[in-house]
Amino acid sequence: MSAPQEPTRSIEIERTYDADAATPLPDWSSLPDVARIDPAQPRDLDARYFDTPGLDLARAKVAIRRRTGGHDAGWHVKSSAAEGRHEWGWPIVDDELTVPDTVAAAVGNWASGPFVQIARIRNSRTAYLLRDADGGVLAEVVDDRVRASEAATGVERMWREWEVELGPAAPADPAWRATFFAAADALVTAAGGTVSASDSKLGRALGR
Repeated sequence: MSAPQEPTRSIEIERTYDADAATPLPDWSSLPDVARIDPAQPRDLDARYFDTPGLDLARAKVAIRRRTGGHDAGWHVKSSAAEGRHEWGWPIVDDELTVPDTVAAAVGNWASGPFVQIARIRNSRTAYLLRDADGGVLAEVVDDRVRASEAATGVERMWREWEVELGPAAPADPAWRATFFAAADALVTAAGGTVSASDSKLGRALGR
């Protein structure tokens, strides 16, 4: 069955960090313009990723994902761009694990099917909204404990990472964004974390 024709569209501007299992969370309230932090929001996420058998989408830095759990459950297409990661989203309309026609059409510039499952990523996530003095969401920070399995090899991998993603109240000014992420880098380093060497959970699940 095909998903509805018109997807939701968004751009993710974020930074990802690696952390050991016991590394304490930084004090995110010290980041620029953060006035308060909402209570923690636990989420259990289960994502399946699809590509051609030759991984044509992965080579183009594009991904098809079917994820359940959380506020944005659905089918997603993600593609990397200079300003951030573009994401298109469609709701899940049945229980099948077959890429819907509309989702397949959205990646037609990069690859054509058949698409097969290449990885499954299950994630125990704790999310925190960072708000400015007016209550707007400057950023969302997530603490992810990830379990991933690669379909072709059966190899399983586990890791912990933090993501800091700008929210709708974050200024569009490039200088502000550079300052904000520089402060986040310093905060994470002081806590014992590091900027992630991998550009995505899927890449890490595939050993890249």
